[in-house]
Amino acid sequence: MTLTTLFLFLGASMALTIAPGPDNIFVVTQGLARGRRAAIVTAWGMCSGITVHTLAAAAGISALFCSSALAFQLVKYAGAAYLLYLAWKMVRENGAPAPAAAGDGPSLWGLFRRGFFMNVLNPKVALFFLAFLPQFTVRDAGNIPLQMVLLGLIFMAQGLVIFTIIGFFSGSVGGWIQRRPRAGRYFNWLAGGIFALLGLRLALAER
Repeated sequence: MTLTTLFLFLGASMALTIAPGPDNIFVVTQGLARGRRAAIVTAWGMCSGITVHTLAAAAGISALFCSSALAFQLVKYAGAAYLLYLAWKMVRENGAPAPAAAGDGPSLWGLFRRGFFMNVLNPKVALFFLAFLPQFTVRDAGNIPLQMVLLGLIFMAQGLVIFTIIGFFSGSVGGWIQRRPRAGRYFNWLAGGIFALLGLRLALAER
């Protein structure tokens, strides 16, 4: 693989990551509702989920979602159900959400898992990697699956940087909200509504 190919891939990956989408919304919502650290940890969990999609694409497993409507539907509804569960959890909370370190709300490991499963349980992400990564592989370079793994790691690294920045700034606003209980209550409802909309959006997604 040439440096030109890698730089083209990196540029395309950054543009896709920065573009508004469910992942960005999810990180921003966590930052607003729980603060800077929660948003960053959630973002790291989401980015770690990229490894699952990369390995699945390299092994050809993601092709199952293209050929099997049942497999796509099962994973899709599992992801939608998980997002709706998160929405229910947010709406149940009263007052301003406290940082995870304070012992109230999900732990840092819980936030990491939240981001990880939100990413992994989205079959559209699996299909995206299956379609996106092969476009930047070079047949003459040999070992296509290994090239896809390398590209996936690059995608994860740039996503980690960008989502950390997004989490940092959204979490700064979240810190202001945490000092105002009434505003925190409203943002809990807002976060719950956004999670519910993301869940419904995923449930209605087509292959």
